[in-house]
This record gives sequence, C-alpha cells and structure tokens, in this order.
Amino acid sequence: MGRAYQNRKESMAKTAGRKTRIYSKYGKEIYVAAKNGGGDPSANLALRRLIERAKGDQVPTHVIEKAIDKASGVGGENYSLVRYEGFGPGNCMVIVDCLTNNNNRTFGDVRLCFTKTKAKIGVSGSVAHMFDHVGVFIFRHDDEDAVLEVLLNADVDVTEVENEDGMISVYVPPAEFIKAQKALTDAMPDLVFETEEITFLPQTTTAITGDDLPLFQKFLDMLDELDDVQEVYHNAEL
Repeated sequence: MGRAYQNRKESMAKTAGRKTRIYSKYGKEIYVAAKNGGGDPSANLALRRLIERAKGDQVPTHVIEKAIDKASGVGGENYSLVRYEGFGPGNCMVIVDCLTNNNNRTFGDVRLCFTKTKAKIGVSGSVAHMFDHVGVFIFRHDDEDAVLEVLLNADVDVTEVENEDGMISVYVPPAEFIKAQKALTDAMPDLVFETEEITFLPQTTTAITGDDLPLFQKFLDMLDELDDVQEVYHNAEL
C-alpha cells in the first residue's frame, strides 16, 4: 500500500498565485476544524495538527488566527464539504474534494475542468468504490513491531503497518485517525510525521499516455486554480 500512496501523489505546477491559493485553502480547513471542534488548539487535536501543517507550509500566523477568530464568532460564512467523482483524461478515475459556501458555483467550476479536458464528471459513488479511504502516517522509525504495539495498546484499529528502509507507513480507518495520531505522539513526543492525512488510495492504476498526458496535466492545473478545491485524488500512472 505504501507504493500506492507514493504513486498517487501528483505534483502541481507552481504559479504566481500559488501562495494565495494555499492560504485560502488552509484558511477554510482551519475555519471548519475550529467551527466543529472549538478554537482552542490544545483541546482540538485536529485543529492543532492542521495549524502545524499550515505553519510547515509557511502560512502566515495572521491567516491562521483570522480563520480561528472567524469560526469563534457569531455568523460568518458556512462552508460544507462536497465531493465530485468522475473520469479524467485517459479514462483515469478522479475524486475531487472541495470546501464551499456556494455549491452551485463550485459544481459549475469543477464541471468545466472536466468538460474542457475531454473528461466526464460522474455521479456520487461512480468511482469512490475503487479507492480505499484511509488515514496515513509516514515517519522515520526502525521497528514496526514497536509501532504496532503502541497502536494496539491504545485500542487503535490498525489496517496495516509497513517498514520500508526505515520509513514506517501506518494505515488506519478514517474514524481511527485522531486516536492513532494521539497514540503515536503520546508514546513518541519527538516524532516528526513526513505525512499525516486522510486520503483515498487507488486499488488499481490507469496508464496515461500519448495525447492524454498534456490533457491530464491541464486538467490538474485547472483544478488547482480553483480556490474551492482542497484535494484531488486519482489513479493515473504517468
């Protein structure tokens, strides 16, 4: 599963507006985490980890604080998670996760990315069944048995633990993500995660070749331009 995780990562082209979009996306995620679990990072583990991730991506403190303040106040915008599925260039399978305060706008924007690249947006469930929805932690450690013991002692439902050249990959069901995160950091306070996220891993891959290659990159670039798009998952193999 570790290789599948690495294969699904697709680097996006960097543009002049990249930082602004990163700030916007983190701002929305932090807002939702604070709205759902409270604005105190010490009492909201999901928020605390999100803030750490944002700082790692050099999101300014004022952007983080503004999102938390907004979530703690009365009124403000209400964001909801929407998920779109379909088939991208080369008939690869695609899942697009968005945070939006206007579903009609977001659907229109995402659908345009599909139609402009000869792709096809589908209905809910059209491709998600071909992905595994999992929580992933990747970090340096030399003993997968010790890591597994920590998780089992904390009553975490573990899907898989792998060790590849001193890099541990832990996979858990999404509902166990926070519990696993806490168990690992409590047992190993100095632990530094290379990756910690809930993601979709493809069960199979689709090779993208020929004329579909530039179309696929255009498809990703167009999605990356949309502020509402948070994550794009696919099974394309380039």
